[in-house]
Amino acid sequence: MALRMWASSTANALRISCSAAKSSGISPSFSIARCFSSVLDGLKYAPSHEWVKHDGGVAVVGITDHAQDHLGEVVFVDLPEAGGSVSQGSSFGAVESVKATSDINSPVSGEIIEVNTKLTETPGLVNSSPYDNGWMIKVKPSNPSELDSLMGSKEYTKFCEEEDAAH
Repeated sequence: MALRMWASSTANALRISCSAAKSSGISPSFSIARCFSSVLDGLKYAPSHEWVKHDGGVAVVGITDHAQDHLGEVVFVDLPEAGGSVSQGSSFGAVESVKATSDINSPVSGEIIEVNTKLTETPGLVNSSPYDNGWMIKVKPSNPSELDSLMGSKEYTKFCEEEDAAH
């Protein structure tokens, strides 16, 4: 993980991107999937770069590796209290990095049943472990069919590649 973060930071500092190599006609002999960001199978992804893992009656939500990579070093995470509710596509918190502050949108509606309080003391978990220790909230979905409107891993990978190419 540390090597990937170093490589991503170095690529950002040197302004190296996957889209630049593609547009110049360079075909590398190795594959760099989305400039060092990872997309996991078995999760659903929102166009605003949040992921959700629906397991039984609980949906775990966080921001994607792609999002944290673009944000840079996360220095503060603002999350709601457990017991509140979230609506699909609406903001429930914010992530502040050395580069910017970004809203976090919920990919699913429901009741917040747990908040990752570790992020208060260690916001960098969003960078080092976005899909594991860096999760943000756990939600009891009020309408699980909303998950059907989200992207799978292949669709999200393509979405990110197209979005990066446009910038």
